[in-house]
Amino acid sequence: MKKLYFVRHGLTEMNVQQIYSGQTETSLTEEGRRQAKEAAKKAKNLGIDYIISSPLSRALETASIIAKSIGYPLKDIHTNSLLIERSFGQLEGKPWDPDIDMDGIADVESIDSMLERAKLVLEFLKTVPADTILIVAHGQIGRAIRHHLLEDFPFDYINRLENAELVRWL
Repeated sequence: MKKLYFVRHGLTEMNVQQIYSGQTETSLTEEGRRQAKEAAKKAKNLGIDYIISSPLSRALETASIIAKSIGYPLKDIHTNSLLIERSFGQLEGKPWDPDIDMDGIADVESIDSMLERAKLVLEFLKTVPADTILIVAHGQIGRAIRHHLLEDFPFDYINRLENAELVRWL
């Protein structure tokens, strides 16, 4: 059985501003880099032999900080567009509002689409010749993956993933 770990990217400029970033590029803050270093300390002795990341810079920088700290070659970090954050459409760049029904907005990626992408990620990871995998990505896709792995965790905002939180799901 593979061991599967997940880290949401560190704190970003748009997180600090409390605006939707989705698929918009936004940089890690110094706090976000510090958070990634803390996650790396926790990952140091886990025997991670495969790192896969969203191609968005905030996730890839977080993955790189962790990889460097644990001695994983930066050139071996894999990226996969299935791990990109949910598209928030017209909400991207707008103030965050937890009460918005995002599935009611036409150009926001649906939960069903997120769950399907998460299923494809898990199917892909089954083919990876590694025993201990670290996924570095985003909150929404992370919750979608977790939803498939742990039945007790519905896909909702209440059970969110914190910035640079390292969790084990398998």
